[in-house]
Formats: sequence, structure tokens, C-alpha cells
Amino acid sequence: MKTTFSFDHYYKYSEIKSNLEYFAEKYPNLCSAEVNCVTEEGRNQYVVILTNRETGDALSKPGWYLDGNIHAGEVTSSMCAMHTIDYLLTNYGSDDVCTKLLDQYTVYVIPRVTPDGAETYLSTPYTLRSANRDYLPEKGGIRPQDLDDDGVIRMMRIKTPYGAWKKDPANEGSMVLRDPGESEGEFYDIFQEGILEEYDGMENLKIKKPDWGLDFNRNFPLGWFPDSRQPGAGKYPLSNPETKAIVDFVLAHPNIGGAAIGHTSGGIILYPPGIKPAKDAPSDDIKALIAIAEMGKQELGYKPMNIFDSFMSDQTHYDSGALDDWFYESQGIPAYTMEFWDLATKAGVPMNWGEDRYADVGKEIERFNACMKWVKENAPQYYSDWKEIDHPAFGKVEVGGFNVKFTHQNPPENLLVTECEHDTKFNIRFIMAMPKLTVDSLTVKNLGGGLSEVTAVIGNLGYLPTNLTDEAVLLNVNHPVRVTIDCGSAVLLSGSKETEIGDLSGYSRTVTGGHFYGNLNTAYAAKAKKKVVWLLQCGEACTVKVTAAHEKAGTAEKSVSL
Repeated sequence: MKTTFSFDHYYKYSEIKSNLEYFAEKYPNLCSAEVNCVTEEGRNQYVVILTNRETGDALSKPGWYLDGNIHAGEVTSSMCAMHTIDYLLTNYGSDDVCTKLLDQYTVYVIPRVTPDGAETYLSTPYTLRSANRDYLPEKGGIRPQDLDDDGVIRMMRIKTPYGAWKKDPANEGSMVLRDPGESEGEFYDIFQEGILEEYDGMENLKIKKPDWGLDFNRNFPLGWFPDSRQPGAGKYPLSNPETKAIVDFVLAHPNIGGAAIGHTSGGIILYPPGIKPAKDAPSDDIKALIAIAEMGKQELGYKPMNIFDSFMSDQTHYDSGALDDWFYESQGIPAYTMEFWDLATKAGVPMNWGEDRYADVGKEIERFNACMKWVKENAPQYYSDWKEIDHPAFGKVEVGGFNVKFTHQNPPENLLVTECEHDTKFNIRFIMAMPKLTVDSLTVKNLGGGLSEVTAVIGNLGYLPTNLTDEAVLLNVNHPVRVTIDCGSAVLLSGSKETEIGDLSGYSRTVTGGHFYGNLNTAYAAKAKKKVVWLLQCGEACTVKVTAAHEKAGTAEKSVSL
């Protein structure tokens, strides 16, 4: 796929800023890069607005939302977002699909939600969830640190007769669990490479609770719980400026009708609801959510999964306060969490999500060692054999293993562009599923004596209905399609200058089927069209214009002469 910039490495903040400024300057009629908020360290959370302003302002068209890097280490997602921006702009005017998309739709992109956190992730050995600022820190334990100065925090194994691990006799470098009845041999504890804080030599060793424990995807208002129930949730909903800026932006742009939220990893496409079973959501919504996710499966090869039914391991104390649920359960907007990259499948030991995610530990260790083997063979620059070092608290220890950042959490750089390209293809197809108004026909019937009957048929050409989901109707956040008539010099005798015609269905609501002994059929066509009639009197030739408008489905107009 043709792009202006390369996608063979992960962009730091300065490169994202520079690229966005380039696009805004080169394509002023197609692109603007606005500051959505400024972080504590002074970096900008950018929102990029893509649309052809010569065919209408951004809010007059169906809108679609894309983001990346709600979690600091999931930098593949920000690269996928940047790729979509790059591809649409680079190919506008030469590619019919890109041209149509930016002429008829508006795309809103926040490529890096947490620029501070991502910069720490890309510039230091450390990993973190969302932001590099202290949140409910606790003392005690092993604090991750790069002890051998190789720029990576790896595994650290400590020889001890109390250890639960042993060397795998069948695979050099790998570790397996000690058998329950095994009393003779060399045994180990395994921790993250790091230093020890406040240890008296007797208490159980543990990994220190991260000081940077904020989780932005637990800070959104829908399903928010305090930290005692939901670790990382923040002091209150939207207590982080980065998350508040997202919600404020979406609410200020009511044309947004779909959302793709970028994460890593696992190679899955998650769709809501995430706080209740799918059977408790409107069935037509679930049907449409799955159908759109299937396009993602076709492009990315990822399995679509309902968040609550298949992804949550604990359906009592489930993860919540996530952005996808806020979109769907409070705004009625179809939203997906894209979990990019899937090392386990590459290694030949795919996760069977929804069934054996938390199977026996032996299976998980087998999967881990298979992934380690894949890294050694396919990305050796990110692997290190065990090597002995002097530890200030434990004496002789060994550190080794792979760099999880660019093997497990994100793909090695040489495989990054593939993820980006496949995601951009899905994004384009998703955008085209938005509702889209048309004035299907505008006709005049001359009744004599200067009287004319004007009839407009207003339609929705999109897959989704103008209300997007039945959930939006239940939430009472849907708004009717408005049809206005500009009579010119004619006098309006009946009908209204502005008429509300309710919702227009999309072809997602067409009931299709077939019969074992018959042909394929449309059992029930979607109610995607409605008629509006006016009676006008005009003593001389004049032009009448009819405009249909809806915040999610855009604007369409047509004129006719009397």
C-alpha cells in the first residue's frame, strides 16, 4: 500500500508530531491536526480531522473515530492509526475509494492517546500501563530495573532450594515447573530483572506493585469502579486529562457513528457489550456488530469475540470503565477494541480465546516456551541467553529471555507494516458502513392553477441505521432525520418547512434468507426510505430545494424546478 512515510519502526512523539504537521501543511483542504489536550509533560494529544472541506464541513458528513495507544506500551495501535491517516491522504485523488471516502465522510483520529506514557515506553527499558505518573504506590518487592545495561528488562532467575522452577532438560534456556514430588536438583525463583526494596530476608519475595499503575481504559464513565474493585481506575471517572479529552471530543462531534479503538495484543476483535452478556443486548445490534467484525476477520485474520461472554475470565468482577463500552452503552455507537499482533499463533500455539485462556499452567508454560523459540529463530535481536551477573541483594543471579516489548506486546519492526496495512483495509470498510442520507427522488406533480405537489423520498444508503443501534433508541440518544424545504418564491400551502421523519433503517436490518427447497430471498426489506409531500403555489417559474440532514448520517439535498 502506498504511503508517504515508512512503517518499519515505531514512531516517537517527535516523529508523530512532524508527520502530522507535514500532512496538515501539504493537504490543508483534507487534513487538520488539532491539539486535543496537553499532557503533564507538555506533549500534545493530537486529534486529526480528515475530510474534503470543499465538499462540506466535517460535521455535515457521517463521522468515524479511530485511536491508538490508550495503553502506553501498545504502540502498534498508534502506528496503525498513523498508517490510516497516511494512506488516505497519500492516495486521495489517485485512488477512487480514498477519494470517495474523504469527499463523503469525516474521519477523526487520535493516533496516540498517551504521548507521555508511550515516550517512556519507547525511550527507556521500562514497561507501563498508561501514564508515567505515580498512582497509589506501595513499597516493598522487586522493582524492575535494567541491571546489565543492555536496554531491556528481562527475566531474572535466582537459585534457591525453595524455588518452584527448574531448567527444562529438553529445551536449553527454557524453564518448567518443578514436579510436586521433586526434592533433588537445582531450583529457581523467576522475577523480572530488578532490584530489591525493603526486604528483611524472611518475607516472601514478590514483584513490586507498579508505581505507574494508572489504566486509562478503566477510567471511562460507563461501568467505572474505584481502585479497590478495578485497579488503575483513577480517582474518579475521567480523572485523567487524556481520557476526559477523548470523551469531550466525541460529545462535541455528534456525527461520530462508529469507533475502532487500538490495543495489543492477541489477534482478536472485541465487540460490546462488556458489562453484560450479549444475549441481554438488542439482537439486531449484535448481528450488525458481528457482521462488521467479520470484515475485520477477513482483513486481519483476527477472531471476533464478545467482550463479556468470551473475553472476560471473571464475569462477576469483570474489567470495566472501558472506552468501547462507553461508546456503545452510553452513546449507542458501535465500537470495537482491536487487539493487534498475535505472537502465539505465529509460534504455532494459538490461544483458544473463550475456552482455554486460563487452562492448566503447564499449557501456558508450553505456549511461553514456544513463543521464546519463535523469537530466537525469527527475531534474535530481541533474545538473550541467560547470563550471570552480580546482584546487590542476591549475589549471583542470571538474566535472560526476550524483549517482550517488540516480540510479545508488539511485532518486531519488520512485521509492523503488515499489521498496519491490514488494519487500514478494515478501517476503510468500517467507515463505509456508516449511515448515509440521500434524497432518493424529488418529483413535481402539476395540479393546475399554479398549484404543485412536491414529493421527496429520503433514504439511507448505509449499512447501519441512522440511529446506529437499538441501544441508542433505548438510551434515548437517537435523533430523527430532519427534512427541510426551501420554497424559493413559491408559497407553502401544506406540509412544514422542516419535517422530522424519525429513523431510517439501514440494510443491516433487511431480513434475508433462503429455503431448503427454494431460492435465496429478501424476506423483509429494511425501512430505509420515507416520503415527504408538500403543496405549493407558484405564480412563476421557481426552484425548490429539499435538504435531508442527520447528525450521524450527513446531509443530502436535491433541487427541482416548478
